[in-house]
Amino acid sequence: MDFELSEDERDLVDLCRTFADREVEPGAGEAWHQRRCRTDLLRHMGQLGLLGLLVPQQWGGIAMSTVGFVAAMEVLGHADQSLAAAWQAHLTIGSLPLLHFGSDAQRERWLRPLAEGRVLGAFGLTEPDAGSDAANVRTTAVRGDGGWVINGRKTFISNAGTDMSYGVVVLARTGTAPDGQPRFGNFVVETDTPGYEIGRRLDGIGWRSLDTRELAFDDVWIPDDNVIGDPDGGLGQFLTTLAVGRISIAALSISLISAVLDHSLAYAKNRVQFGQPIAKHQAIQFKLADIATELEASRWLTYRAAALRDAGRPFAKEAAMAKLEASRTAVRAATEGVQIHGGHGYMLEHPVARLYCDAKVLEIGEGTNEIQHLVIARLLGC
Repeated sequence: MDFELSEDERDLVDLCRTFADREVEPGAGEAWHQRRCRTDLLRHMGQLGLLGLLVPQQWGGIAMSTVGFVAAMEVLGHADQSLAAAWQAHLTIGSLPLLHFGSDAQRERWLRPLAEGRVLGAFGLTEPDAGSDAANVRTTAVRGDGGWVINGRKTFISNAGTDMSYGVVVLARTGTAPDGQPRFGNFVVETDTPGYEIGRRLDGIGWRSLDTRELAFDDVWIPDDNVIGDPDGGLGQFLTTLAVGRISIAALSISLISAVLDHSLAYAKNRVQFGQPIAKHQAIQFKLADIATELEASRWLTYRAAALRDAGRPFAKEAAMAKLEASRTAVRAATEGVQIHGGHGYMLEHPVARLYCDAKVLEIGEGTNEIQHLVIARLLGC
């Protein structure tokens, strides 16, 4: 397999590296502690074309390959995990349902502003009693005169409550099939819609500068024009989009592993104990060697899944594998990074401590790792 980047992909990486070095990394720690979503940088990214990375030029994007997206995510996630998390959610679950299943009128109305970086995208799936069990979603959409009435609650929703958010795409129950199984649709609910309430900011242990909220829908009426595709096909639409989201979480994971490795290697070369840098001690060498090896394994799993998508081949199994392995490697790497740094690594002023806090959610978001096991097993024919 040859994953050598094309000229366009290399140019994208160079652009992201320059932007990350100059604009992102210097303020990442301060934003993390202040729990401040960096929409100023997201707007700047929009001006650079980065918020339309996976969208065709026809709808305001730059039509970058998935491999190019992964390579760019490595660079941006290395500088700021929270900003990169907001970016990947916007690019995948926030934009792709409209691209793949929306009408041309919907793409012009909502996808173009998303791709051009004028607004930020969000998707509402998770509820207090529904996450991994997506079919247990209780938010309802009932057909009315020329539209739908939505009632329900969502939680852990990213990007919906910023000063750049246009609204949210909501998965809601639309009825019951003849076999008794629930049916779902995806609906665009704009921020100023009556009855739609953006709730409190949730405070996680990591991704602290990512805006994550509870959302409430109380008799929210929307017109038929706000239904994305088949009003009974929403769950399938979401699961199709989620496969790309898993690649993005894998990419975010390898960016975290790479950052842990760089911080830990630099520290180990400068920290002197027992008369020599701790990088000369075998116990530390083994930790660094394991992180570096597992980084490469996770990286190639991720690039493999991305390359399959770009080639138009099935990639769901490989995406689940990449997300599973890269995210659990990120947690292990972050743990070892703190151990290498000792007391310094335990202090939240140090980047490796913040990476340790950020790592855990990678095993949860875009489908828990338990769900990844089930997806892989099912695609193996079990």
